[in-house]
Amino acid sequence: MEGLAIWQYLLIGLLFVWGGFVRSGLGFGGAVLTLPFLLMVHNAPLVYLPIIAVHLLFFSGLTIVQAQWRSRGQPHDSNTVNWPFLRYALALMIIPKLIGVAGVLTLPTAVVSGFIFTVVAVYAVSYILDRPFKSNSKAVDTLFLLLGGYVSGTSLVAAPLVVPVAASRVRKEQLRDTLFVLWFVLVAIKLAAFYWTGVDLQWQAHLWLLPCAAVGHVLGLRFHRYTLRADTRVFFRVLGAGLLLVSVAGLLRVTGFF
Repeated sequence: MEGLAIWQYLLIGLLFVWGGFVRSGLGFGGAVLTLPFLLMVHNAPLVYLPIIAVHLLFFSGLTIVQAQWRSRGQPHDSNTVNWPFLRYALALMIIPKLIGVAGVLTLPTAVVSGFIFTVVAVYAVSYILDRPFKSNSKAVDTLFLLLGGYVSGTSLVAAPLVVPVAASRVRKEQLRDTLFVLWFVLVAIKLAAFYWTGVDLQWQAHLWLLPCAAVGHVLGLRFHRYTLRADTRVFFRVLGAGLLLVSVAGLLRVTGFF
């Protein structure tokens, strides 16, 4: 990540604060709610994806270890991770995940960026209308998880497909940490593929972006405690409107309209 203007570095730093906040606050969305903005600043998915992947591994792992430590000696139902759901989800997602990883390493940048913007736009509309994706059958759950595995392999934005399934099967108190473990496994596979194929993991950028993400992480932990007891529909509607505008602008840019 070299040769950018000062304003680009500043915006990228702020966006990683935002990504850390979303990730720890919701348990998902660190990539899907940050990548569109990052790609508007500098359109290079394979620069950002390794950085986001490392941050997710570090902060999700830290949060899970802390949660498991606090739950030691507590009743069984106080466990913050739903392990049966994780086994079910990973069994379905691993193969399409590997297929998706192969795709992101061969597809042109414009195709990957366009795909990301399209997925985020659909995600945004669902929250604006207060009608997030819901599945009421095992067949639909299976389809969402299979597609989510592939999308996770191509762009790390599987949350719109995976979260509805998890939300219907996992208690609210367990949802964030269960998703953290799922993302940890999926992202570890992707990061290993990046390393194996020689993708630059941007280690120098971590020296200044990891502290930015840490600030957001701490703020997100406080927000998560709030979401467990409050109605956040208004927050998601406002967020969805902003994301839709950014995604449309990003698609116009990718397709060459401006």
